[in-house]
Amino acid sequence: MGETITLKASDGHELAAYRADPTGPARGGLVVIQEIFGVNSHIRAVADGFAADGYAAIAPALFDRVERGVELGYEEDGRTNGRAIRADIAWDDAVKDVAAAVAALSGMQVGVVGYCWGGSLAWLAATRLDGVAASVGYYGGQIKDFKDETPRCPVMLHFGTEDASIPMDAVAAVQAAQPDVPVHIYEGAGHGFNCDQRGSHHAQAAATARERTLAFLREKVG
Repeated sequence: MGETITLKASDGHELAAYRADPTGPARGGLVVIQEIFGVNSHIRAVADGFAADGYAAIAPALFDRVERGVELGYEEDGRTNGRAIRADIAWDDAVKDVAAAVAALSGMQVGVVGYCWGGSLAWLAATRLDGVAASVGYYGGQIKDFKDETPRCPVMLHFGTEDASIPMDAVAAVQAAQPDVPVHIYEGAGHGFNCDQRGSHHAQAAATARERTLAFLREKVG
């Protein structure tokens, strides 16, 4: 359904991105932010799914600043390699690349949806970027570190109670700092519960979170 395009960030860095467009007129644009596994088959499928729902979806290859063409699996080697690449990318640089994807969707309302590392970046897109109409973060472990930043647009967050990497007290800290942000917590769901390629996939939580996300996007983006 999609194609590979090239984006250019404000500092001149060029990065690849996967773009999927709806068959008819787009109801809005959507930036899909990757996990630590690159723009792999799962992230492309997520973008395709949002395109089928009527959004022009772009998934920027944020790892291009370190290594191009990264597509990792969900086994231990993939997690190790993904964490190493992520550690070499400054938050500000990743936000610049997200901004390039937002700019590529100019002319329409634009939302952001991110997963894992991308969930934290979805929060930063909401607090640091103009031109974002709404943002949704799935299990963003670093949101707690930026919880006192003020969103410039409506935000929705999703977490699972069994997420070993994001304790519930961290989620509670985000809720306390941002009482106006809807935070949905899914009983029995772990980290990566949205991804059907991971052992932690939780079909019921993924379906409910997606319904909530789409309703939120339709209200805020179009």
